[in-house]
Amino acid sequence: MAGDGGAYRLRCSLLGHEQDVRGITQGFFPEGGFVSVSRDRTARLWTPDGLNRGFTEMHCMRGHSNFVSCVCIIPPSDLYPRGLIATGGNDHNICIFTVDNTAPLYVLKGHKNTVCSLSSGKFGTLLSGSWDTTAKVWLNDRCMMTLQGHTAAVWAVKILPEHGLMLTGSADKTIKLWKAGRCERTFTGHEDCVRGLAILSEMEFLSCSNDASVRRWRISGECLHVYYGHTNYIYSVSAFPHCNDFVTTGEDRSLRIWKQGECTQTIRLPAQSVWCCCVLDNDDIVVGASDGIIRVFTKSLERTASAEEIQAFENELSQASIDPKTGDLGDINADDLPGKEHLKDPGKLCTILGPSYKLPYNISDDPWLTAYNFLQKNDLNPMFLDQVAKFIIDNTKGQAPLNTNTEFSDPFTGAGRYVPGSSSLSDTAPAADPFTGAGRYVPGSASNVVTPVGGHDPYTGMGAYQSAKAENIYFPKKDAVTFDQANPTQILGKLKELNSNAAEEQKLTEDDLIILEKLLSATCNTSAEMPTAQQIQTLWKAINWPEDIVFPALDILRLSVRHPIVNENFCGEEAHMEFIHLLLKFLNPQGKPANQLLALRALCNCFVSQAGQKLLMEQRDEIMTQAIEVKSGNNKNVHIALATLTLNYAVCLHKVNNIEGKAQCLSVISTVMEVVKDLEAVFRLLVALGTLISDDKNAVQLAKSLGVDSQIKKYVSVSEPAKVKECCRFVLNLL
Repeated sequence: MAGDGGAYRLRCSLLGHEQDVRGITQGFFPEGGFVSVSRDRTARLWTPDGLNRGFTEMHCMRGHSNFVSCVCIIPPSDLYPRGLIATGGNDHNICIFTVDNTAPLYVLKGHKNTVCSLSSGKFGTLLSGSWDTTAKVWLNDRCMMTLQGHTAAVWAVKILPEHGLMLTGSADKTIKLWKAGRCERTFTGHEDCVRGLAILSEMEFLSCSNDASVRRWRISGECLHVYYGHTNYIYSVSAFPHCNDFVTTGEDRSLRIWKQGECTQTIRLPAQSVWCCCVLDNDDIVVGASDGIIRVFTKSLERTASAEEIQAFENELSQASIDPKTGDLGDINADDLPGKEHLKDPGKLCTILGPSYKLPYNISDDPWLTAYNFLQKNDLNPMFLDQVAKFIIDNTKGQAPLNTNTEFSDPFTGAGRYVPGSSSLSDTAPAADPFTGAGRYVPGSASNVVTPVGGHDPYTGMGAYQSAKAENIYFPKKDAVTFDQANPTQILGKLKELNSNAAEEQKLTEDDLIILEKLLSATCNTSAEMPTAQQIQTLWKAINWPEDIVFPALDILRLSVRHPIVNENFCGEEAHMEFIHLLLKFLNPQGKPANQLLALRALCNCFVSQAGQKLLMEQRDEIMTQAIEVKSGNNKNVHIALATLTLNYAVCLHKVNNIEGKAQCLSVISTVMEVVKDLEAVFRLLVALGTLISDDKNAVQLAKSLGVDSQIKKYVSVSEPAKVKECCRFVLNLL
C-alpha cells in the first residue's frame, strides 16, 4: 500500500459516548464509516472526515431502555439499499434502524435476557445470542427458529458465508456449529468462556476466550492452532479481509495485531477493558473501550494523527492508573500462564497432513451419489467428484449387484408373509404414482419402479403428463398424502398369530378379534357399517400392546384413522394428547423400524380430517422434533414416511401465514435431505420444499439462508425417475 508506515499508529480519538463502548462494526453506508454502541444506551453512526483524518458523528440513535451491548449491519436489499443497523441490549430487545433515522424502524422481542451478540447473513437473516443461553434466527421482523443446546450465556454468534451454517460461542466453554436449526458439531478446547468469533473463510474461523487464548478451527472440527499473547480475558477478535491475519482486544488494556500466526504489534490503551474492535476495508482498526472513547489506528502515513494528537495520546497512556499488585493482569497470575513451549503439548497445535479416508461402497450403490456423499462427509473439494466416481467405477468392474431383498422380514419368522403397510396386489411392477393412485403405489415396497418419461402423471396416473411441456404439476400440493394400501386378511392373520403368543393379561378375546375385523372392514370401505365406540376402544387396547408385537395393531390404526369417526375419536379434544404421546413413543431412534414406519404413516393419515389436521398442527413442534430423530436409520420406507409427514405439514402451512412453522419444516427438510438416499423420499421432500416456498418471499429468503439451494442442486442431474430432476428444477427456479 502506498504510504504504508509498517506499524499501526493512532489515526484519531473520537469522543461522544458517555460510557463504555461495547460494540463496533463496519458499515455499508456511508463508505468507510462504522457504527458504535455503548452503555450510554445509544448507537452512533460515524462517517469519515477527509479534512482532518478523523470521523464525524452522523447520527445518534436511541431505542433501548438499558445498556446497548452489540451491533451488526444487515446488508443492503431492494427495500433498504443502504442496509439496516441492528443493535442488541440489556433490555432483552433488538432494535433495527435505517441509516437515516435516529428512531428504530422496528424492535425484535423474544429473548429473555441480555442480547450480547449479533451477526447478519444473506437474504436479510439475523442471528442473535443472549444470556438466556439461546441463539435466535430472525428474518425481517419475525423469529424463524431458536437454537437451543448451550448451558450458559451465548456470548458470540456468526453466520458463515455459505452452506447455511451458523456458529455460537458460549460461557459453557464450547462452540457449536448449526445447520438448519440443528447442532451439527460441538467444538471443545477453550478452558473458559468463549467471548468472540471471527470468520476467516467458508472452512475456517477464529475464537477468543476468557482463557487468554485465540483458537483457529476448521468447521469439520479440528483445532488448527492456539495463539497465546494476551495476559487476561480476550473480548473481541476481528479478521483482516482476504487473509488469515487478525486483531484482538481484551482486559489487559491492549490491542494486538497478529500476522502469519505471530503477534507482531501490541498497542496499549489508557483504559482497563478494551471491549471491541473491527477492521475497516482499508485495514484501519477501530477499537472501543471502557473509557467511552473510540480510537482508530492506521498504517497509512497520510491518515496518521498529527504529532500533537499522538503526544496527547501517549501522555494519557502514561497517566493511566495500573493496579500495582496485578499490573495489567487483572486477577490472572502471570506465573500460571502458558508460554510458547505450551504449543508443543499434544493437542495444542494441530498439523494438517494428507490424511487417508475410508470410502465405503456397496455394489448396488450409485457411484456418483456415493462419491458426492464421500466428499461432503470429509469436507473435500467438490471438484474431485468425477475423480472419486471414476475410482469407484474402475475398482468395481465386473462385480454384479447382490440380489438384496429390500422388503421387511416378518419380525418373528423371518418370512415375507406379512409386510407392515404393504399391499396384497400382484407382483407386477406398479406404475409411478407416488401418492394417490389405487393399485399403483405400494408403500411397503421398493420405491424405485418408475414409468418412462412421458408416462403416467405422478399424481393422477393419467396420461396427461409430458416431460417436454415443463409444466409444474408437482407443487404447491393442495391435499395431504396418505398411505392407503393394505391386505386386511394378512394384517388380521398376523394379529391373531401374535395374540396367541401374548401374555394372558394382554390377550385379545375372540370377540375382540371379531370387533377389530369389523372395524377394518368398515374403515377400508368393504362394508357399509360405521365404526363403533366399542370397535375404537378395542383398537386402543390393541395399540397398547408391547412394542415387539404391536405392529399389526398399528397397521389397523393407520388404516382406521382415515375414517372421520375414528379420526375425531382419537384426535378430538378428549384423548388427543394420550394418542399423540403413544405414537411418539414408537419414534424412538432405537425402536423397531416396523413400529417407526407405521407410527409415521398413522400420523400422515391423520391429516385427512379436520380434527387430525388441527391436532397435528397444534402439536407440530413436538411431533416434528421427535419424528426427525428416526432419520438416522437406514430404512428407506421409514425415510419415505418421514418425508411424507413433512410434506403433509407443508400442505397445511401453505394455507396459513405461519412463518415459524415453515421455518421448522424447512429445517427438517434440510436436515433429512442430508441423510436420505432413496429418491422417492427425496422427491417428496422436494415437493414439500416447493409447497412451502410457493407464493412466500420470506420462506424463499429463509430457504436460501439455510443453504437449501446448494443441497438440492445435485438432484438436477438425476436421470431416473424424471420427476426428481424436474421437480428439483422447479424448486431451484423459485430460489
